[in-house]
Amino acid sequence: MEIALPTLLGVTTGLLLGLTGAGGGIVAAPLLMLVLHQSVSAAAPISLLSITMAALVGTIMGLRSGQVRYRAALLLSAAGLLFSPLGIYASHVIPNTPLLLFFAGVLGYLGLRYWRGKAIARDKEPACTINPTNKRFIWNKPCLWVMTRTGLLAGFLSGLLGLGGGFVLVPALRRHTTLPMQAVSATSLMVLTIVSAGGVLQWMAAGEMNWHIAAPFLWGAILGMVLGRMLVPRISEARVHLLFGGLCLMVGAALVMKAIASF
Repeated sequence: MEIALPTLLGVTTGLLLGLTGAGGGIVAAPLLMLVLHQSVSAAAPISLLSITMAALVGTIMGLRSGQVRYRAALLLSAAGLLFSPLGIYASHVIPNTPLLLFFAGVLGYLGLRYWRGKAIARDKEPACTINPTNKRFIWNKPCLWVMTRTGLLAGFLSGLLGLGGGFVLVPALRRHTTLPMQAVSATSLMVLTIVSAGGVLQWMAAGEMNWHIAAPFLWGAILGMVLGRMLVPRISEARVHLLFGGLCLMVGAALVMKAIASF
């Protein structure tokens, strides 16, 4: 069970990450907290490690299919790496119970949004549009600002909670760009790879990686990612959102109960 349980949790994380480009990161740390009784600061590095490697697999698959917007991904990643250390610092300063409640609030918000099937509305005039001639982004000031602020927020939350930040990246790219969903997901995975890797290096430098749990969780996440990316064309986006929303609500409620019990 010491190997099987973390592996199963990793498969769940990787599967959701592969299907959504965002969902695995938001449930990885809570699953570690609830099932393996890890604190937020103990779960965060394991979560980020699994997200890094699973997202790398998805990024390679996205690059091979030509879906990754790598210039946008590099800008988002640079901003994320800038604020990730601030999130890690905050995770050590803020007590565990308030972090649990904040995490539960994030999960509840996302769960309700996805469960209701509320689509992310496109801006009437998206900040980032595609040049019809070369099929690349038109890099004007509004587009640069949208990408920068999105990367900063994703990086901070990645360090704070071990989320990866995909749940920030995907809605922002959907709302403020004209990219199709497959390109949004693939680009988000590249950003997750880079930003999460930066966080992992910081946690490892501090000697705060539990490899007995991290290793099987990691391999499970990679397996789940491959399965998720293979299933993307075969499962409707609406069904994925319904499943993900329900899972977020259940995990969020469990985190609230855990936080209350710790008082």
